[in-house]
Amino acid sequence: MKILIVSDTESKALWDFYEPGKLDEYDLILSCGDLDAEYLSFLATFTKVPVLYVHGNHDDSYAQRPPEGCICIEDMVYNYKGLRIVGLGGSLRYKPGIHQYTQREMKTRAHALRFRLWKNRGFDILLTHAPAEGYGDAEDMPHHGFSAFLSMMDRYRPRYMIHGHVHASYTRNMKRVLKYQDTQIINAYERYVLEIPDVSESPRKHRRHKKKAK
Repeated sequence: MKILIVSDTESKALWDFYEPGKLDEYDLILSCGDLDAEYLSFLATFTKVPVLYVHGNHDDSYAQRPPEGCICIEDMVYNYKGLRIVGLGGSLRYKPGIHQYTQREMKTRAHALRFRLWKNRGFDILLTHAPAEGYGDAEDMPHHGFSAFLSMMDRYRPRYMIHGHVHASYTRNMKRVLKYQDTQIINAYERYVLEIPDVSESPRKHRRHKKKAK
């Protein structure tokens, strides 16, 4: 499965200089937020695959004009061809805004997903706007990561966590890919292509539910 991930900055190659057929190679498109709604609508128009998104901290305007033809997966587990994707957008609260949360509020959102995660036997991708605390975040409050994401990775061991929010221009040392236990963490700033093996339609059992061999 080949996944196109976009975030924070509209790619000129995918918008201004778009050529017919440019999106045909992708099996899924994911957005980590802070993108013009028209940009996501444009991508959805020229692809036959789902465009899934979470909100960034600058996406308050989506309340009046959401991206057309796209699917918001905030606070849900979205299953696409066996790939289980959890959406938790927004950033750490640093001023009034619809999609900004305290550490406690994000923990509450994550906790509210526990029954659905149990029912789906875990998940494969954590799709967020903000990074996890200490992994790809920054020291300033607006770009500090959430500790709740660490707890989710500790408990469910997803294959990937994909976020945006931290731009390449913010630091010379920004790393696109980091590792946290079994999870590969990807900063999808502007655009990133992820290729993963096809996932079985039957979700794998979560390791906490496996019985020990006698």
